[in-house]
Amino acid sequence: MRTAFLLTGDRGHAEDLVQLALERTARRWSGLAGSPEAFARTVLLHAATDRWRRRRARVQEVFDDVHEPSIADGVDQLLLRRDLVAALQQLPSQQRAALVLRYFLDLSEKETARELDISVGTVKSAVSRALDRLRTLVPADLNQEAYR
Repeated sequence: MRTAFLLTGDRGHAEDLVQLALERTARRWSGLAGSPEAFARTVLLHAATDRWRRRRARVQEVFDDVHEPSIADGVDQLLLRRDLVAALQQLPSQQRAALVLRYFLDLSEKETARELDISVGTVKSAVSRALDRLRTLVPADLNQEAYR
């Protein structure tokens, strides 16, 4: 659900993508010799990509927290998370997907390229451009906090 949310930026769309991925994974469960998680992730990415392609002029998506913050979360952490999620929302879909796969799901460049059906070089440039853009979108004082 978190991955779908980070890919779409909308809880409702994320729920729809997760349901679709689980349905397609369940249908092919007996034929999945490898990792069903990888198959479900691939379905999720393809469904998200199809959605982006279908909706060129999409309605502005609103990001909200994937989980409820605990009392232990400090105000600074909440502000940082809010600003980072808002900045992530402003990235193009391919850059957002590359960042989610590389840093949220901790996939290698090669695995990310395979999941997105692009070259490793394209993954590298998309991630680099996305990180540069995030650095410009997030206030300077939060940039330092993010890299501690």
